[in-house]
Amino acid sequence: MKKSDFSFDLPRELIAQAPLAERSASRMLVVPRGGASLDDRYVRDLPGFLDPGDLLVFNDTRVIPARLFGRKRGSGGRVEILIERLLPGEEARAQVGASKTPKSGSVIELDAGGVAEVIGRDGSFHHLRFHVGGPLESWLATAGRMPLPPYIQREPGSDDAERYQTVFARASGAVAAPTAGLHFDQPLLDALRDRGVDFGHVTLHVGAGTFQPMRVDDVREHRMHSEWIDVGTALVQKVRRTRAAGGRVVAVGTTVVRAMESATVEGELHPFAGETSIFIVPGYRITSADLLLTNFHLPESTLLMLVSAFAGRERVLAAYAHAVRERYRFFSYGDAMLLTAHP
Repeated sequence: MKKSDFSFDLPRELIAQAPLAERSASRMLVVPRGGASLDDRYVRDLPGFLDPGDLLVFNDTRVIPARLFGRKRGSGGRVEILIERLLPGEEARAQVGASKTPKSGSVIELDAGGVAEVIGRDGSFHHLRFHVGGPLESWLATAGRMPLPPYIQREPGSDDAERYQTVFARASGAVAAPTAGLHFDQPLLDALRDRGVDFGHVTLHVGAGTFQPMRVDDVREHRMHSEWIDVGTALVQKVRRTRAAGGRVVAVGTTVVRAMESATVEGELHPFAGETSIFIVPGYRITSADLLLTNFHLPESTLLMLVSAFAGRERVLAAYAHAVRERYRFFSYGDAMLLTAHP
């Protein structure tokens, strides 16, 4: 497989630059199995596509305000920092943007106060130690800026602090939102409960690597970035009860699929907490979910490859072509699609 096998033409004006006023007002393209017709609906219609006893699985990660600005001590050169992961001891792994890459031992004076010391480098990431007068995570809550994706061509506004966060976000650690979950508001959650749908949660802390382009032509040569996941015993028990009763498991987002597949051994889900660098492409058989609610993803991206593995590449690309014709909104603040697993 080549990355070009997952290319499509997308007019720039279809890239959503801001969220809708109402979360569940986003459109939802229903993509059934096989040759059945595509169905243009809205996310608020989701309860009508689920049955009592189905299980919705969400990613409960919480986005941290991970974007910082500063200057190099000495030269005064401007620096932009995007924290990828918080580490023990007020340290972090981060992407650092500067005219000249800062060397180990250099110091970045932060606009929000305090300094970040460069103590090493690992590939495209720098290892930083922060001196900000207290716990780094608490300091970021007021000093950091929400790390909107690079294709959103505006500065974060006051609304983004709430809208680029799911209503069920709990476990801090992500630097990008699990975007399928952004469509859920309290009225929709209440309607799903009234329908008899159960809820479960995994945690996958989405890293900055999710926006890094694939730099090799041959898909087999790509190496995925690592992300931390937690698939708990409570979720595993809910999945097993759902399956035993004939219900379906519905993954809300590709991050949920990555987490559950990473915790699946010989077709059986097990509790697991740790790192995953799983790379799911067509030919991989996904067994952890029966339906997938997901946003529309970047051309030639690993997320589009995962969705193609779930529902079939040709079917997915046909759905994307339909979405372009029908002027769906794409990417993080865009619309959604509901897919049935490929047999």
